[in-house]
Amino acid sequence: MHFLTPAVENILIPFSALFSNPVWFHAEVLIIGSVLCTGKRTVTSALRIMGLSDEKKFTNYHRVLNRAKWNSLHTAKILLSLLIVMVSPFLPIIIAIDETVERRKGKKIKAKGCYRDAVRSTQNKVIHCFGLKWISMQLIVSVPWARRAWSLPFFTVLAPSKAGNKANGKRHKTTVDWARQMIMQVRRWLPLRAIVLVGDGAYAAVSLALCCAGLPMPVTLVARFRLDAALYAPPPPDQPGKRGPKPKKGKRLASLAQRIKDPTTIWSPIKVLWYDGVMRNLEIFSGTSLWYTPGYDPVYVKWVAVRDPKGQLRTEAIFCTDLKACACQIIRWSVLRWNIEVTFQELRAHLGAETQRQWSDLAIMRTTPVLFGMFSIVVLMALEICKGENIPVFTTAWYKKSEATFSDVIALVRRHIWTSKYYANSGKNDDISYFSENLFETMLAELCYGT
Repeated sequence: MHFLTPAVENILIPFSALFSNPVWFHAEVLIIGSVLCTGKRTVTSALRIMGLSDEKKFTNYHRVLNRAKWNSLHTAKILLSLLIVMVSPFLPIIIAIDETVERRKGKKIKAKGCYRDAVRSTQNKVIHCFGLKWISMQLIVSVPWARRAWSLPFFTVLAPSKAGNKANGKRHKTTVDWARQMIMQVRRWLPLRAIVLVGDGAYAAVSLALCCAGLPMPVTLVARFRLDAALYAPPPPDQPGKRGPKPKKGKRLASLAQRIKDPTTIWSPIKVLWYDGVMRNLEIFSGTSLWYTPGYDPVYVKWVAVRDPKGQLRTEAIFCTDLKACACQIIRWSVLRWNIEVTFQELRAHLGAETQRQWSDLAIMRTTPVLFGMFSIVVLMALEICKGENIPVFTTAWYKKSEATFSDVIALVRRHIWTSKYYANSGKNDDISYFSENLFETMLAELCYGT
């Protein structure tokens, strides 16, 4: 398109192979419009910001989402490839997985259900809401403008509610079922790369651990562990001449909750970077056991119990399917998972997540994953624009921050598009100025930093 700069086009051009030429033209308008507009991320909002309020064939842009033929799995594969090449080409791939609820209502939205609202709920009060549950896989990477790791979405799927699946005559899949299917798909895309999958307690399931450990190239699963998980010793050695099936596990071991309370348990001091970004002096003890749940084969896991000697933090446990991983590394992997929560918040604040209004099944399945992917695409555009230089950080006399956040990243991309020669249509006489420089910069900042 005539307004695409080389830095922007370099990021978008790999996706053009998924669309026919007419559909790709309309898709580009929606992509750039969703970056530039503020407030609701609807098709009409994108068209207005692109100067297409008088477009009579506006339905063509709706059809990109609700009718056009393109494969969202291929889109996720291309986005993951771009992220690996530009952000994490050599390091082991760390993928965070978590679910989030998009609050939606409406009789035509078939997949909605009633879920716990993690954003509004507290420890003392649980709030439920109607909406759509999305399971998102995000690549944990280091970016040059921030000290903390960032979580970049690349693969997001809709997990319909049990009632919705029953009404549509479909077999219901749990969160763990979707996670198994998603990680097997990622392993097909990256058959030879070392992958670490990090989740919270919802993904502490023997079935998922068996799936990750049983792949031809195993995936390391790291998740928060239940303190009452059933742990067993290895099976005893085979006895010659004994008939019958061989035992799969040994005797039942004490649970982690019992070992934590046991005064004879030996705790080792450790210094780690915790969730709040502060180095903390903690204590740990670890071990290797067979983890068993009825209905599944037992799986070997390495577990780490972590406590704060000062008593300020809750005692937790983490497990890992890589028995060779050290306890410090397991804790570092687990702490990195928190960055996915930051991304969910940034998506709501700066990319209009939960403001879309599609009601057709296909448009619903596509729109939210596209918005999630836009987060990563904006970061890739910023990397292409800044070329290793620092990103300008917005500060005022009453608000100071030391490093760039996503609001600065998307503002950089917006400013790049608004001020480029491909988008602007000003006269050639630079001496004529209708605004003072301060007023122009203020207006441009409002455009770029709006939410």
